[in-house]
Amino acid sequence: MLTVFGSVAIDTIRTPSRVIKNALGGAATYAAVSASFFQKPSLIAVIGYDFPKQYQKILNKFLDTGGVVHANGKTFRYDGSYDKTLSSRTTNKTELNVLKDFKPTVPERYRRSEFVYLANNDPAQNAKIIKEFDKVKFSMCDTIDFWISTKRNDVIKMMGVVDSVVINDEEAKLLTKTHNLIKAAKKIMEWGTKIVIIKKGEHGSLLFCDDMVFPSSAFSLENIVDPTGAGDSFAGGMIGYMASKNSTKLSTIREAAAYGNVMGSFAVERYGIAGLVKLRKSQIQNRFRYYRKIVHF
Repeated sequence: MLTVFGSVAIDTIRTPSRVIKNALGGAATYAAVSASFFQKPSLIAVIGYDFPKQYQKILNKFLDTGGVVHANGKTFRYDGSYDKTLSSRTTNKTELNVLKDFKPTVPERYRRSEFVYLANNDPAQNAKIIKEFDKVKFSMCDTIDFWISTKRNDVIKMMGVVDSVVINDEEAKLLTKTHNLIKAAKKIMEWGTKIVIIKKGEHGSLLFCDDMVFPSSAFSLENIVDPTGAGDSFAGGMIGYMASKNSTKLSTIREAAAYGNVMGSFAVERYGIAGLVKLRKSQIQNRFRYYRKIVHF
């Protein structure tokens, strides 16, 4: 069983070619929907009275939404703009709304989850909620520069109570105060986690475990329209695959990282969550087989 905890949002996405308003978003949304193609996850999140019914239907289709709380307030909203290269995003506005005072609890039937993903969220809250699960076999967390800048000590503590950390390259450098990614990964592992995955956007990812480094390239794409949620889709696909195999073997983790890259590639081909919700399992398998072929030598 897999549980995802984090934010569900209503996004405004601004790219040089298009502006999408009131789009379904949130770190937990992308991660959980991505994971659902391997194993249907349970979702713990909060939404407000303004959350559109059509978006609720999407969540219900892909996820177990028994842990989604309907609060009396507005849904978390995010507004961001990408530059012309789509490689840099500027945050225009963040409205926490119902997320600000959310006090999550793990529903009784979710407590037996063996795989848990803590999507980008308050690190203190993440460290607290992981203790509510009874028999976690593998846990993973993510974070962003906002938490690193405002709650660095809580981020470090959170990384000491999970099995794996997913973080992008710039945030890894910011957190560890080093410009070398190998040194950054080793520093993060010193804080208690066993595995570190550093995301490098269009350049793929680096997986660190003990003294092993496993680089995996991103799936090469000619047309990228919206990078929103790519990292969350990567993490969701990765832990979703592991949960489907009920395995934490290193060979499974390496294969899961490849599936993560594949899921991230689908996310960026359409605006918002459309790249995932319109996806078919056969497309994932076809792309994975092609990906494995091009990286083999």
